[in-house]
Amino acid sequence: MNLQRVGLDSAGDFDDIIDVRTPLEFADDHIPGAINVPVLSNEERVIVGTMYKQESPFDASRVGAAMVARNIAAHLDTTFADRPRNWRPLIYCWRGGMRSASMTVMMNMIGWRARQLEGGYKTYRREVVTALEALPPTLEYIVLTGHTGSGKTRLLHALAGAGAQALDLEALARHRGSLLGAMPDVPQPSQKSFDTSLVGTLRAFDPKRPVFVEAESRRIGLITLPESLMSSLRGTTTCVEVNVSLEERVDLLMQEYGHLLMAPEHFRTQLLRLVPLHGRAVVDQWLTLLDAGQQRELSEALITRHYDPAYSRSSRKMLHGLAKAIPFEFHPGAQDLHTQAQALLALTSPAGRSGCATAPQASSGDR
Repeated sequence: MNLQRVGLDSAGDFDDIIDVRTPLEFADDHIPGAINVPVLSNEERVIVGTMYKQESPFDASRVGAAMVARNIAAHLDTTFADRPRNWRPLIYCWRGGMRSASMTVMMNMIGWRARQLEGGYKTYRREVVTALEALPPTLEYIVLTGHTGSGKTRLLHALAGAGAQALDLEALARHRGSLLGAMPDVPQPSQKSFDTSLVGTLRAFDPKRPVFVEAESRRIGLITLPESLMSSLRGTTTCVEVNVSLEERVDLLMQEYGHLLMAPEHFRTQLLRLVPLHGRAVVDQWLTLLDAGQQRELSEALITRHYDPAYSRSSRKMLHGLAKAIPFEFHPGAQDLHTQAQALLALTSPAGRSGCATAPQASSGDR
């Protein structure tokens, strides 16, 4: 039977994209919009793989085929039971092999116009890697710089709300980018999944309009940013230095890291990881503040002794536009974030880049 394999460029022609790999493979990364209908479970794939290596390829194929047949039958009775006669699914597995071939053959025998993705997920992954290299240099960036606690992420979201294009790398990475930046109860995506999300986000931008983005180190938690993007950010000529008072930075840090302050034992473990950087004596001072419930004093100490020196040492110094960065006074706790974002948009417009200004002061009633 001719499986009529198709290339990735035809994916949009199908009603559904079916990923027949295991749930673990699917969770690691998948084609956007695909649904996971595994022909082998995580455990079954291990059984077949072990049998292939330790017993014989023939026995592994026989046992695997029986598992695949049973699983396909179950999916036909459940997941695919309501699909119409003219349904057109695109099927893929890891590399366009027997798992997707088995599903494609069965579906075509039934009468559906199923097709198999040539090269499977590996074809898609190669396309993502190529896009990660090619897309970043096609965009113009305005890079937000500033110390930890300056509310750059809040400003980025306000800019998006005001109609600007914003690239939130920390949201894609599900991490705030520092040693203490893990988000509560939110695991980071795999590197491949992050790459897929990043490519999708970059493709959605209009290259004729600038993209606002925070200055980031190459690593955000466990995620590594592509070198092409880092080079593009380092080469940008437009940077904004977000200036926020120490008092407001402490307020914001206590809000954003409140989950740590409310879990002192976990926070203690995280602080102890800073001993190689600051020494036991300094970290013991912070632990004393933590034990005494002096949350504000601890937050200020972390800003002045940990975050600010780290910022001064960071790769942000490599930004070409940092020496001529546009200063912008920001109040992240104010109610007028939209107004402040509009002020920054005016400041960074072609007409506004010739001079420097600050955001309008928020009234005491707005803070």
